[in-house]
Formats: sequence, C-alpha cells, structure tokens
Amino acid sequence: MPGALLLLSTLWLAIVAWLIVRAWRQNGALMRVLPPPSGAPPYSGPPPHSGSPAPAAAIAVIVPARDEAANIGPCIESVMAQQYPCGQLAILVVDDDSRDRTAAIVQRLASRDPRVRVLPAPPLPAGWKGKVHACWHAARHVPESTAWLCFLDADMRADPHLLAAAVRAAEAGRIDLLSLAPRHLLGSFAERLIIPCGMYLLGFSQDLARIQAPESEDVVCTGQFMLVRRSAYEAVGGFSQVREAICEDVQFARLMKGRGRCVLLADGSALLLTRMYSGWRTLWPGIAKNLVDMLGGAPRAVVMALAAVVLAWAGVLLPVIDAVACARGTPGACIALILALMGSGAAFGLHLAGAVHFRIPWWYGLLFPIGYSAGAMIAFDSIRWRLVRRVHWKGRTYA
Repeated sequence: MPGALLLLSTLWLAIVAWLIVRAWRQNGALMRVLPPPSGAPPYSGPPPHSGSPAPAAAIAVIVPARDEAANIGPCIESVMAQQYPCGQLAILVVDDDSRDRTAAIVQRLASRDPRVRVLPAPPLPAGWKGKVHACWHAARHVPESTAWLCFLDADMRADPHLLAAAVRAAEAGRIDLLSLAPRHLLGSFAERLIIPCGMYLLGFSQDLARIQAPESEDVVCTGQFMLVRRSAYEAVGGFSQVREAICEDVQFARLMKGRGRCVLLADGSALLLTRMYSGWRTLWPGIAKNLVDMLGGAPRAVVMALAAVVLAWAGVLLPVIDAVACARGTPGACIALILALMGSGAAFGLHLAGAVHFRIPWWYGLLFPIGYSAGAMIAFDSIRWRLVRRVHWKGRTYA
C-alpha cells in the first residue's frame, strides 16, 4: 500500500507534466495567420516580379445556412465589411430549406449590397448530407474565373482583414486548402464547461506536427472556415466526392491531401470569432454528431473518454487519499502527497489558464473534472448514434 501510493503519485505527476508539454508543443505546431497592421490598405494581390501590381484574386464566400436567423445577419455583415476589392468578392448564401427568417434576412442585406446573393438549395438528394450538398450546389454557381472558394459557417464573425490575410497566406505558401480555427465566444454554462475541455483533449491527443506534415496520410481540418483553391477543388471532384460524410470537412481535406494537394490548419483566432452553440440543447447534438470522427473512431473515442475521466478525477481524489494516509502515518505517504499536490496543482493551473484564455470566469477552471465527465457522456452518445446508424441534426435524420 505505501509503495503503491508513492508509485501512483509519481506516475500522476509525470503524466500531467507530459500532457502540459505536449499541449504547449501542439500550439506551436499551428501556423499563425496574423492580420495586417491596423489601417493597412486593401489587398491587391501577391507582389509582382515586375510591372504594375497584380489584381487581387477573385474569391467567392459560400455560407450554407439552415435555420440560422440568429447568426446569418452578423456573419454576412462581417463579410461585407472585408477589406478586399469589391469587384473581386462575391457572397453566396445557400438557404438550405430554412424554416425561419434566414432567407429574408439575407435578402434584406442583398438589397444593400449587390455582392450578396441568396441561392435556394434544391431538395436534398438521397445519400447526401445537408451541408455538403449546399456547399456543392453553391460552388456550381460560381463563375469559372473565380480563383478561390471560401466555405464559411453561418456562426462565424470575420475580422475585416480576414480574406486578404487568408488569401495572402495561401498564395505565399502554395496552399490548396487553408482551414482556420477560430476563437470561441462562450456564453452559457454548457459551453464554458465543455468546449475548453474539448480543446484540451484535442491538444493532448493530436500530434499536429505529424498530421500536418505533407507526407502524412492523416489530416486535421475545421469546416468553419475553409479557403480552397478553385482549380484544386475541381481537380478532386469537389464536395460530391464526400456526399455521404457526416464529418465532411475532414473527409474533404483527406481527399485533397490524398491527391497530392497542400492542406493546412492554421490558428485564425486573431481573425475569426464564433459562438457555435447556445446551451445544452444545441451543444449536445452538435458535438455528438461527429465526435466519434473527430476522435478517430469508436474504439479510440471510448479509450480517450475513459482516460479523460480517470485522469481528471485523479487530480481531485489522489491528493485526498494521500493526505489521509499521511495523517495516519503511513510510510512514504507524505512524500506521495507532495508529488500528488504538484501534479494536481499543475492540472488545475492549466485549466485556470484556459479559463483566462477563453475569457470566462476563472472558477470554470476548477470544474474540469465535471467537464470531462460530461464530455465522456457526449462521446458515448455519439457512439450510440453510430451503433443505431442514425444521426439527428437540424430537423434531419441521416443514415
């Protein structure tokens, strides 16, 4: 018993240290796309080798929207405010059979700005998923002269320099698919409890340096913002090739990379802001529908969910067990207590720093064991959806 406590506490401290170092390195593996300085002139294309400045590349921003009345207005207004040559920017909003005022809101914005266009999506064909069908339909209506397609979720809010910075980075790096991870605005208790833990879990589990290497067969991507070179999109067959995918962003990125195209996920937190969910009612199904895919399949999801719960509660229970043993005079228990407190202190400190990063009350950093436990329940629910071969999202049921 005394030796076991000392071994567990030493192992706990080592695991926490390893996870913190790993998460810190993961952050460094993301390419940071910074906006130009405040007051910078509109983007006018890549620097020419000689002669007059090259014109900016034409870009079409495609926003698939189904029942997005609460989000679509601010999203489109932020795209309308882009510091990008007006004649080179088109904004297509695909109304995917919305049952609310989504289309009416966009029509009002279109009356103010000729760049904005509402495109009704045709009935969803058998075997297709809604978002991927909306994106595919819109891409077919973009003029052939358009060099870039930008797929943007309706809950995004863009900095005025977003498109210029993204196109500049993609052209300079010869990137065919540039995906940007946004900064998250967390308003409800559910969001503040779950999303930081989810981000930490991805940071602990993913090896971005390996995944993002050109020679790797794996890929990481977020469909919240995807800037795709039009020629590359057409060359791989577009979204029709991943029509049945629930996690269409990752599948499309994998298709692109498998065909030899350059795919990169970058940190867009300085350029993009999102509030994906508004509480448990939207957060639970929104995460459950593709969490299994994000974690690498059902077996890996089970292992990661259980490991997260065990490690999270170890940070609370292990120091208590060691403290009781130390008070009883168990040999080695007081040393074990010191080691356990060091590990738990580091774990709580990491999550308190996360609360500061996400700009939420600091005490949410103390609730991470509850957060990982609730996240594990969502993971098991996601697996259940796969076992019954049904996924429910926005009024649709997908096989």
